[in-house]
Parts: sequence; structure tokens; C-alpha cells
Amino acid sequence: MHVLYEEDGAFRTATIVLDNDSSLQVEAASGKRSKVKTANVLLRYSEPAPATLLDQAEALASSIEQDFLWECLGDGEFAFLDFADEYFGHVANAVEATALLLALQAAPIYFHRKGKGRFRRAPSEILQAALAGLEKKRQQALSIARMADELQAGSLPAEFAPIIGQLLYKPDRNRSETRALEAACAATGLSTPQLLQRCGAFRSPHDYHLQRFLLEYFPRGTGFPDSETPALPAGLPRADVRAFSIDDATTTEIDDAFSVQALPGLGWQIGIHIAAPSLGIGPGSPLDQIARERLSTVYLPGSKITMLPDPVVDCFTLCSGRDCAAISLYLTVTSDFEISAHETRVEVVPVVANLRHHDIEPLFNESTIAAGLPEFGFSGELMTLWQLANACEGRRGKPSAMQGNHDYNFRIDGDLADAEACRVDISARRRGSPLDKLVAELMIVANSTWGGLLASKGVAAIYRIQAGGKVRMSTSPQAHEGLGVKQYAWSSSPLRRYVDLINQWQLVACLNGDTPPYATRSDALFAALRDFELTYAAYAEFQRSMERYWCLRWLRQQGVETITAAIIGRDNLVRLAGLPLVLRVPSAPQLKPGEQIRVRIESIDELTLELSCRYLETLTAGGEALEEASDGLVEAID
Repeated sequence: MHVLYEEDGAFRTATIVLDNDSSLQVEAASGKRSKVKTANVLLRYSEPAPATLLDQAEALASSIEQDFLWECLGDGEFAFLDFADEYFGHVANAVEATALLLALQAAPIYFHRKGKGRFRRAPSEILQAALAGLEKKRQQALSIARMADELQAGSLPAEFAPIIGQLLYKPDRNRSETRALEAACAATGLSTPQLLQRCGAFRSPHDYHLQRFLLEYFPRGTGFPDSETPALPAGLPRADVRAFSIDDATTTEIDDAFSVQALPGLGWQIGIHIAAPSLGIGPGSPLDQIARERLSTVYLPGSKITMLPDPVVDCFTLCSGRDCAAISLYLTVTSDFEISAHETRVEVVPVVANLRHHDIEPLFNESTIAAGLPEFGFSGELMTLWQLANACEGRRGKPSAMQGNHDYNFRIDGDLADAEACRVDISARRRGSPLDKLVAELMIVANSTWGGLLASKGVAAIYRIQAGGKVRMSTSPQAHEGLGVKQYAWSSSPLRRYVDLINQWQLVACLNGDTPPYATRSDALFAALRDFELTYAAYAEFQRSMERYWCLRWLRQQGVETITAAIIGRDNLVRLAGLPLVLRVPSAPQLKPGEQIRVRIESIDELTLELSCRYLETLTAGGEALEEASDGLVEAID
């Protein structure tokens, strides 16, 4: 005798060797012997041989219609052996009984299992719902296959257009579109961005990188809600100075300006004037909510996303030719450039000029200063401020800018709405120029002085601290080792950084004798600090990624095949000449930092921002790479 039994969810056959009351010892066709519980036996039979029963039964089961079976049954529970006799119209043999069992087992939506070999017909309403579900899955599978075929053919399915952002950046694997995209990527060997770009889902890699950032940080778009332009408080005193700013050509959020007045027999009164949006934007106001949400202006080559609406920026920026609200720090400076006293005032400042780097640097630089500065507008004031900056730097014992490092300027010609048609020009500007030092040192003086004032009065503020080489934000007035000051509270850029606006609110309240908006250990202050630090870092990373994109575009645009690179770190980390582009060249030999090599551009991928280069030869050693290796390691002043 042979048996059909169930084990581990599968049907098996074997020959009985020993029959006990509660168990059987059986031998499989392979010769393996095992013990089977009697309760697991579904059928005892004499023929056919165990090795052929299931094959014959499966062939017969394929001809049994599930719908017909369901119609033949009543609503009660039944055993497959009993129903087999009824279905076949005679005492079913082993093959027929097993075939019916397999047919019942293969149709769980028609027949619900109630035990080993026992079933019950599914209720009509449940069956219809299950069949509808199956049809839906079938149609879904057909839809997935169709969309995958369209993608492989280079066409974007109509269903994709409304959810391109989700498919690119936050795919939902429960969606048919996502599964079709995955299938098409597997078939073509392309990544999701590569395949969707080929299908025209986005216009350029520039759009791909920009939209990913906007989806995460500006999901409702970069536009501003309607808001009223704030009014300045009346009755502010007007300063008797001629203030001027120093910025690059693209700056519109002019936060700082300077003034110089001679003090006969003593020295000078130096004014550091900072834009004062805090006088028109109140904590908790709609404009504050806008600034609190954005936390900072976002910069990228050819564009920016401002923290505040343009009309608000226009209201408070230190634009030439008008009187501007400002928080002014006045330094009394002796003839040997010692700061003997300081005073802070809330006032209106007449701004008479906005000096631009590209206009002033040809006239005011290391060479012209050494040769004797020529006469030009504000030449005397700039010289005095530069001498004060040198004295401040010497007293701190720390450089305000890394000499020899570079800033890279990106000029984008064309409309970024069609980035592929734009051309990029990248120029390097050495840091540490007299203008750089002048501005940086005076910002250090302002931020450290006002930080010290708030700390001495016990007024809460947000400080920038550095210890052990690590820079972080804190509400405690601790030292900034990199700058060599006891405390450093960002306060000089309130039009484009939210922590500066907070610190300015606190400073104005302190000066006026009012209760500061934020108390010590304020939860709102801690939350703003935490959110700003995370968001500011994310904005900076986005700016670096977009600069890398434009560097890759420049290489392709210029048709560069080989280029000089400088070793700047271990494992063949190099910086390409004339570009803020750092990468590893695994094929290069182990060389010392500062040595120059020539590499060949092998591949450029603007979607992944990857650049592959192959080493060609070693050139003469140079010091420029050593200087540039420390780019980004020193705290940004402003």
C-alpha cells in the first residue's frame, strides 16, 4: 500500500513499510525512510506507483474547471474524497481523488481550507470580491508591462507626468508606475534618472538636481505669500556720517556698511553699520514666520532663493542714495589703531555709495598699497580701515582669511529655465586681499563685541563657537578658537541669516531696556538654533553640488581632454587646476601633497556629478595645492 500525505505544506507520496496506530513508517521513491503521523495521511491507495501519482493527478487537475466545481458544491464543509466520488460519478481512484484535491488546493479564493483534506465553498460575495481583486491585479500587471515597454522605447507614459518628482526622489513601491520604472531600469541597465531623462521627464541634469532640493526644502514652491511691507519706526536719530558698503557685483542683500570720521588729536571714529530689519519685522509676525521657515538665503550659481521677500529686502538693504535703518557700532580708534571705546546706536544712516569688488580691487590691492595708493573715491577711508584691520588681526593672533586660498565665481550666461543652453564662466579670486581682510576683520569686531555685550547683560543669544577644530552653534557665550575671540554671535547678516535676525532682536531690546523676545533657555531659541544649523548645512551642501555640476558643464563646454591637477590629500585626492573640483584619481602613483600631475578626462556624468580621470604624468611640484588644501577648513567670517 502507498500513501498520499501532507508535510511542510506540500503533498508527498510514499510506500508503507510499517503501519502503527498513530504513525506510519514509509519509504519514498528515492529510498529514504521516514516517520509520518497518521493524522497527516490524506489517502491510502494501491496504484499507481508513488513516483507517478502526483504527475498523473496534476495533468488531470488542469482540466477541472474551478467555476464548475464551485457551482456543484453546497455551503457546508466537505472532505475531498467524498466530493471526488460525486464529481466523477463513481468511486474515484487514487489519481482522480488526488487531482480533485490539487484543484481545490489551487483555488483558495473559491475554496477555503478547513483542515487537512477538508474545504468549504467560499461565500458568493467574498468570491466576487476576490475575483474583482484578481482582475484588478491582472489589469495592473498589463498596465505595468505597457508602461515598462513605453519607457524602454524612450517614451514617457502619460501616468508619469503628474508624479515625476515622486518617482525621481521619493518612489513609492506600492505604485504601479514605480514598479514599471524598476522593470524598465532592470531591462535597460539604466538608473532611474538616466532612463527618465532619456524619456524627456526633465529638461536637464540642472533641473534634476534643483528639483530634488526644492522638493525637500521648498515643497510649496519658492514664491512668498502675500505680506505687507513693514514700516520703519519714526523718530530714529540720523547719523552724521557718509556710509559706504563693499560687496561683489551680484549682492542685493547689502547687510553692512562702514564710515570713517577723523577725530582731531585722537584718531578716528569708525562706524560699522548693519541693516536693521528687526526694527520692522516683529517676532511672531507673518514676515518672521517666513524667515523662520526658510532660515537662510540659498545660493547657487546664477541664482538664489532669498530668505525674505524682495520688497522687504529693498526696504532694509543698505542701498546707496538713501537713509537706511541700521544698528551701528562706533569704534573710537587711536592714531596707532587701538580701539579705546565703543558705542552701539539704533539710528538712520545715510548710505552714499555701494562699492563693488570688480571696480575697487584694481585700485585697492597689495600692489597699489605698496606703491602708494592713488586717489579715488573713498581711497582714504579704505586705507584707514585696512590699517585698522591689520591691527585687529595682529591683536587676535589669527588670520581673518586663509592667504592664497581661492573663491570661485560662476557667471552663467543664459536663462536657467533652459540650463542646457547656458554657458558658464568660472574665475578664481584669491582670498586674503586687502578688501577681504578689511571686511572680515570689522565683522569679527562687530560680532564679537555685540556677543560680549549680550553675554554681559545676561541676554540670551545664539553664538558661533569653535573648540578642538569643530564649529557649532550654542546659546552659551564660549570662545571661538579659530578666530581668537572670547565669543562670536552672528549679527551682521540679518537680511539673509535667521540667527542674525534673532540676535539683532535681542540686541535692540537690550539697548532699549526692553524685555528680549527670547528668554534664557527658551525652547523656541533652542529650536531655532537646531533647525538653522541643520538647514544651513543642507543649503551649503546644495550650493557645493550645484557648483560641481557647473564645473562638469565647464569641462564639457570647453572640450577639455587633459588637465593639470594638484595632489591635496591622501589616497590620490586632487583638485583640478582653476576649478573648485576635488576628486580621487586611483590610477595615480602615491605622491606628496603639492605635487602636480596631468590627468585625462575619461567620463563625465552630470546626473551623478561623477568625474573619472586617468593619470598621465607627474609634473613639477608646486605650492599652490598645499595652500588650497585647507580651503573650507577655516570658519567663514560673513
